[in-house]
This record gives sequence, C-alpha cells and structure tokens, in this order.
Amino acid sequence: MAIHQEGHNKHNFRLQSSASLTLSGEARGLKGLLPFMGPAFIAAVAYIDPGNYATNIAAGSAYGYTLLWVILASNLMAVLIQMMSAKLGIATGKNLPEMCRDRYSKKTSIFLWIQAELVVMATDLAEFIGAALGLYLLFDIPMIVAALLAALGSFAILELQRRGIRPLEAIITGMIFVVVIAFGIQVFFAKPEAGPLLSGLLIPRFEGTNSVLLSAGMLGATVMPHAIYLHSALTQRRIVGNNAAEKKRIFKYETIDVIIAMVIAGGINASMLIVAAALFHKSGLNVEDLDVAYQNFDQLLGSSAAICFGVGLLMAGLSSSSVGTMSGDIIMQGYIRRRIPLYLRRFITMVPPLAIILLGINATKALVLSQVVLSFGIAFALIPLIIFTSNKKIMGGLVNRKITTVIAWLIAAVIIALNVFLLVDTFFG
Repeated sequence: MAIHQEGHNKHNFRLQSSASLTLSGEARGLKGLLPFMGPAFIAAVAYIDPGNYATNIAAGSAYGYTLLWVILASNLMAVLIQMMSAKLGIATGKNLPEMCRDRYSKKTSIFLWIQAELVVMATDLAEFIGAALGLYLLFDIPMIVAALLAALGSFAILELQRRGIRPLEAIITGMIFVVVIAFGIQVFFAKPEAGPLLSGLLIPRFEGTNSVLLSAGMLGATVMPHAIYLHSALTQRRIVGNNAAEKKRIFKYETIDVIIAMVIAGGINASMLIVAAALFHKSGLNVEDLDVAYQNFDQLLGSSAAICFGVGLLMAGLSSSSVGTMSGDIIMQGYIRRRIPLYLRRFITMVPPLAIILLGINATKALVLSQVVLSFGIAFALIPLIIFTSNKKIMGGLVNRKITTVIAWLIAAVIIALNVFLLVDTFFG
C-alpha cells in the first residue's frame, strides 16, 4: 500500500508543479491548460452511462428527432451544475458532502448519506448491468459470465486510482473517446436527415404525455447526483490555489475542462438518439430494450454497426461503474467520516446487479427503474450546492453571480418538477 501511496503522491506533486507554471504565467496555451484537464472528464462519464443508452434510444425510436432538444437543454444545465460543483471544491478545499456535514445537523447528514448511498447503488446497477450487457452482446456469452468479466474489468480500473489521479484520468478519457468513435461511426452509417434533425434540436416540443415522461427520464439519466458530489471532490485538493487570484485562475481553466467534457458527453447522447431516430423510427420500430437495439443494428446496418454499439455500451458501463464506486467512497467519508476499502465497496455494490442477472430480470427495465431512483436524489445534491455556492462567506471571490444563482434555481425547479412527475407517474400512473 505504501508503494501505491508513494506513486499517488508523486503524480500529485508533478501535477501541482505543472499547474504552478501556468498560474505564474510561465506556461500558456495548450501546455498551460493541460494540468487542469481531467476532473470534468471523470465526472462526464456519469452523463454517458448505460441508463442514457436506454432512454435516448427509446426516445429516438418512439419520437424520431422530436426530443433532441431535451438533450441539448439537459447538457446546458449540466454545464452550469458541474461548474458550480468544481468551483465549490476549488474555493473551499472541501467537497459537497463535507460541506453538508459541517453546515447541517448530524441527523440531517445521516439522512443525506443514506439517500446518497441509495443513489449510488441505483447508479451502479445501471452501469454494471450495462457493462455486462455489452460483453453479452459482443461475445454471445451467458449474462452471469459477462457480469463476472465486467467485475474484473471494473476492479482493474479501480487499481489505477490507487496509482495516481493522472493514470485514472487518462484511461477514463480514452474510454470516452472509444465511445465517441463508436457512435460517430454509427451516425455515419445511419445517414440522418439534416432538416428534421435541426428542427428537433432547436424547436422544443412534446408529442403527448408519454413524451413528457420520457423527457423526464432522459433528464434524470443525464443530470446525475453522484457526479455533483464527485466533481467537488476531484477539484478540492487536486490543484490548490494559495490566494483568491489563483483560485479564480484555477476555476477559469476548470471551466474550459467542464465545457469540453460536457460538449463531448452531449454529443454522445445526441448521437444515440439520432441513430435511433434515423434507423428505428424511420423503419417503424419502437425499440426499448438494448439487446433488441443491438439485433436491429445488425439487421439494418450490418455487424460492424452492431459491434460499435456493443463496444460503446461496454466502455460506458465499465468506466462509469468505477466512477460510481469513487463517488460512494467520497459520500461516506464526507457525510459520516467513515471509509471502507474501495474493493470491498465495489464488491458490495455488485451484489444487486448480480442478483438481477441471476433472477433473469429484464436488464433494460432494470436500467430504466434505476433512473427513477436517481431522480429522487437530484434535489438533495443540487439544492445544497446552489445554497453553498451562492454564499459569499463560503465562496469568497468565487461566489455565484446573481444571474448564475437565479438560473441555477430555475434549473433546479425544472429538474425537480420533472422528476416529481416521473416519480408520481411511475408509482401512481
């Protein structure tokens, strides 16, 4: 363990040294930006997890390009939310759960911890099942075998975290770009129509109650509570500003990191819906299951497109499941000052998805249900984040501008209202 810690410290020292050259003005341009790149890419993995696959493909196959604007709107919301989360870590040196523990009562902190752990379990359910489903589709092996292989893969990624943040950022970023390439190829094969695509992207509209419900699911699959907790932790001690001016410069660079990562994540989500609209909706197919989507890709475009879909699903599932485990560790340490080994946490969170696979429950339905649980947790992460980042005593020079706070509260109201609608429809509809 000492060897791993030593390697971790060396990476952090090099990172801080490189960043200090930028902050002093000695390093500029791309060289100056590079030390600050990475945290948003890890957080962005939460925005392209297998839950997004399920909702985006269902939306594209059922309504064509009509709900493409929902992805654009969700992504713009995500940019602001992740910027605030990153800013909290930079300004305070603490992550969101730690801030909640310091500011709220012990009972409130325990409640927030329990609901956040449930959110992480729901997240992990979607991500782990997605990775297993990717292996199952690609190699035609039993789901339980695929699940065990997915477990080995996620353990391997977690091992990188122990060796330092930069190797982890590198492998996660690489996996994101594999997903980008996979869906880029699919969009090329699908040949979407430009006119309807632009109309769906730029003109907000719905087609009945079911499209509103699906939009709420898409939003719930995009704005992830655990990504809000995680991003503040990724920036809190990564590069430390010695004064207010340095903290502002760090945030400026982290803002660029957020915008780039979120644009890529939004592009992937849009590609999922575009491909489903161009292929399935155009062919009159209403595709809700990911294994059915894989088979239809094979029939309509050939095995290459189907393989791209499976590889993208596998990469998204593996990378996001590891990020979910990291989030759980941060949540427990932050709220209740307790920590369990990452490997033990990873093992515990594997139990529910393994049980679902062994029981033969439909994997895609389990993914969609997990999004309902996720929607429950968004308010408990988002509201404290807005309160803290709007407080000048907490944030100093990085406090939200008034317009930022107003927009953030409007976003929170929209997200919470849509998720209440989703929950009511799911349980009482």
